[in-house]
Amino acid sequence: MKPKIAIIIPCYNEEVAIKKVIFDFKFALPDATIYVYDNNSTDRTSELALSAGAVVKKESQQGKGFVVSRMFRDIDADFYIMVDGDDTYDSSIASAMLEYSKHGGYDLVNCIRAEVEGKAYRGGHQWGNFLLTGVVRKIFGNRVQDMLSGYKIFSRRFVKTFPALSKGFDIETELTVHALELSMPVGHVKGKYQGRPAGSESKLSTYRDGWKILMMIFKLVRHERPFFFFNVIASLLAIISVTIAIPIGLTYLDSGLVPRMPTALLSTGIVLLAALSFFSGLILDTVSRGRREVRLLAYLQYKPFLLECDEHG
Repeated sequence: MKPKIAIIIPCYNEEVAIKKVIFDFKFALPDATIYVYDNNSTDRTSELALSAGAVVKKESQQGKGFVVSRMFRDIDADFYIMVDGDDTYDSSIASAMLEYSKHGGYDLVNCIRAEVEGKAYRGGHQWGNFLLTGVVRKIFGNRVQDMLSGYKIFSRRFVKTFPALSKGFDIETELTVHALELSMPVGHVKGKYQGRPAGSESKLSTYRDGWKILMMIFKLVRHERPFFFFNVIASLLAIISVTIAIPIGLTYLDSGLVPRMPTALLSTGIVLLAALSFFSGLILDTVSRGRREVRLLAYLQYKPFLLECDEHG
């Protein structure tokens, strides 16, 4: 049974590159349907994409997160190939990535970018990607590389169980954590990464979007690892309380008096906050585990394409 393949391209002002991206992916995967979701472009992106043979849709809420969420809701396929519309990724490996996903049973195949031009990465982006990917690997598991790559393949069961909450480019982080939290099979393929064509401008801001991604990681840790998150807060509060209380305790041992009562009360209040934070983490960890189990049950309702093929011979 041949899989239904959707190539999904989120776009904002990509008139310089979009036709070439569509033609390249048509050549690489002629049986796939190409969808371009225009996110309020002010240029000819939609017109050119339509003329190149893509199915063009519009998303009025600004931000890549909104676009990805809309694409995942609207499109029904067995495999989803998501790629940026800026002609920086190598379409020739799409077929190999698809076969790798199909035969390996991977729910997420991520393209690891291999820079082929000295200026393919903008200043600070490579370092920021390394740092943010490292943080996610440390907290959620080290099964992911190049988290911020915009070239990925998803299975149907990944897409249809993904609770998109992000609005902007921090969607890449949420996609990664979704796979890691449900212990999905994740694969990687290396691919060439080149600079944008002349006349095309990046919409990324190194510091602004980096900060948003860092805040998304912070939120995901709070939601998915509440025991760890609130235990860190509890530990810091406990250290502060003990630091404040030590001089008071030493004075009491020497004289039997507590001369700085307000400071003693402050220390007591802080240690109570530490205990409250600890028990909050304990309770929320149970809630988080329950949410994860619900998502896992939804995920398991979708059979991997590999098993569907086996059942049909």
